[in-house]
Amino acid sequence: MARRTKSTSRGLPVSRRDFLKSSAFTAALPALAVGTTTVGITSDRGSNVASDANSCDVLIYGGTASGVLAAVAAATEGAKVLLLVPGKHVGGMVSGGLSRTDMERQENLVDGLAGEFFKRVSRHYNRSWSPASSNPDDWTFEPHVAEDTFRSWLEEAGAIVLFEHQLETLVKEGNRIASLKVENGIEFKGKVFVDASYEGDLMARSAVTYVVGREGRVEFGESFAGRREMAMFDDEQIQVPVPAYDDQGQLLPLMTPRDPGLPGEADRKIQEYNYRVCLTSRKENQVPFAPPADYDPSRYILAALIWQGMQQRGMKPDFPLSPLPNGKFDANTPWGGVGTNFTGESWSYPDADYRKRQEIWNAHLNYVKGFYYFLANDPSVPQPWRDEIRKYGLPKDEFVDTEHWPHQLYVREGRRMRGEYVMRQSDLQENRTKYDSVGMGGYNMDILNIQRIPVLVTYFPTGTKYIAMNEGYMSVPVEPYQIPYRALLPLYSECINLLVPVCVSATHVAYGSLRIEPQYMLMGHAAGLAAAMAAKSGVAVQQVGIEALQNKLRSQGQILSTDHLSPVINLKRMRD
Repeated sequence: MARRTKSTSRGLPVSRRDFLKSSAFTAALPALAVGTTTVGITSDRGSNVASDANSCDVLIYGGTASGVLAAVAAATEGAKVLLLVPGKHVGGMVSGGLSRTDMERQENLVDGLAGEFFKRVSRHYNRSWSPASSNPDDWTFEPHVAEDTFRSWLEEAGAIVLFEHQLETLVKEGNRIASLKVENGIEFKGKVFVDASYEGDLMARSAVTYVVGREGRVEFGESFAGRREMAMFDDEQIQVPVPAYDDQGQLLPLMTPRDPGLPGEADRKIQEYNYRVCLTSRKENQVPFAPPADYDPSRYILAALIWQGMQQRGMKPDFPLSPLPNGKFDANTPWGGVGTNFTGESWSYPDADYRKRQEIWNAHLNYVKGFYYFLANDPSVPQPWRDEIRKYGLPKDEFVDTEHWPHQLYVREGRRMRGEYVMRQSDLQENRTKYDSVGMGGYNMDILNIQRIPVLVTYFPTGTKYIAMNEGYMSVPVEPYQIPYRALLPLYSECINLLVPVCVSATHVAYGSLRIEPQYMLMGHAAGLAAAMAAKSGVAVQQVGIEALQNKLRSQGQILSTDHLSPVINLKRMRD
């Protein structure tokens, strides 16, 4: 079953020193802040107790787009805000390669601070933006433009941003977080905390209950829960029959060598991760694909077999390149069923220590580097497809400090909180109205593959054989639904000064829609406002006045219902 965990407030056992520059921790760490105020940091280990400068009203952990909007929202309310970023960049996937925003079926649901972000990037390109825009260009941007927009916005709001501040431990007093300490030894205090990280580390250290993996069908009565039935024809399935085993009876590389489970069963597996690569067609701005140090072309034999089979049938793999400004493209997957997603290699990530997580980041990066090099150069790839991918390269002016590959692993799913309300399939299909709405969603329940398994099939009259098939994918349309404030809240008994707008309280199925970046952004907006309100009034986050919070959100453009937009839903309000 999906594992339910009540974490302790101890730090992860191993530091991810390799992820950060070691020199940053062997000498005085410079005060790196956005805005007019800085937090002084010294190398004196004796003075690392939180000072007034290291104390704040709202402390946000995680430099995702959700974290940025939470910081802007809280700072705009007059709160002193600290945004602690584990790495060197802000924006998460929005500035980390996902530059073609997932907006299908929900264009009229995104405004507020999320809408303000799109207005700001649109101004950069001298184009107009308005809510409900159906022009795909209005939702695209270059990665560096997204990050520049976030940085300037944080500076304008006066939020204090500290980079390379990785969480180590925290202190709780009863059901309240008192302080946290980062790996360089500095302690920070806050009245209210927001965990806006993809991993949910602050949430987990706060002894808040969470789960990892898929629930079974029975737990919440979800028809789409658990291991999926095998689907022969869908967008993410392997497009032609190819063997799962080699001539020696060994599973081919990229197959999942573990028990696949039974349909409908719970497990601890999560959907695949990748790097969302930015490409360019402009030769003068290209960096050619180069192999990783551990490159082994035999790793990609399954992909080659698929592409050869497709060519024999007159088929062509999907090259999903979404155009961006200035001759660039957001490169998504699939590529005939095996693509840039590193299927089955994400499962241990959510609860891994920092060192293991860095290994997973590196493994995914080397996989995608090797994939593009193989696709462009290996003779087993049909020549027309090699020629096609050679038209592109990595942009010289993107991700300049990470060799032009994205600086963010696409963590599509990690921990999921078990909070005051657990969003589930029915909340996206039948019970779509919520009295405590703080935003809306409308994207498909969209879950990428989870494993690639051998499936025994019969070929009449020759007999049976095992073929490779993907399992886990689903993309089910939903009508607009309201996101309850309670889904951002831990149980009162577990923590009263923490909000969680990314690893929200939801099942695996519901999270498939909530995990889209615009929803993270609007939930970050709500979390930042609520945190500022709780800090100012001295109440628990569970006791923030819903009506007052909703009024503030509406005044800032957040869409809380579709009553004024569309007759798609007109359901009776209900408390659940």
